[in-house]
Amino acid sequence: MTSHPMRRGTVGAALLLAAAMVACTTVRVSSIRYLGVPQFAPTDPNTVEILRREPRRGVIRLGEVFLEPSGHPTVAAMEQELRAEAAKLGANAAVLVYDKFKRVGTVVQGPWWSRSEYPVYGREIVAVAIRYEEPTEGPRPRL
Repeated sequence: MTSHPMRRGTVGAALLLAAAMVACTTVRVSSIRYLGVPQFAPTDPNTVEILRREPRRGVIRLGEVFLEPSGHPTVAAMEQELRAEAAKLGANAAVLVYDKFKRVGTVVQGPWWSRSEYPVYGREIVAVAIRYEEPTEGPRPRL
């Protein structure tokens, strides 16, 4: 049985488009460690919590994690990248402190005499990597 050449081309084009859409979806992630904080061994990324506010119990702020998604990554993919980067710092949790879209550039199109300008927006997410303090015996010293 032979297939029609037009169908093969259409299926091939659809597969190529799907692969290109997946390839264009990325999450750039980076982190900085705060100066003067203790260093901890990396934790398991699957145990890192993602929080919307700092917990009431004592914590050590380890550093900040930055995510810059492009394309249309899933929420699960962004959360996994956040957990993995916070785990490198030895964190038990990551507290989201910033999640906004902002203008990152401008696209200029058209010939010299009739150009069009379009703003380009990107999403930026910032989280503070924290580690829970171990409970201590007795009263805490005052600073």
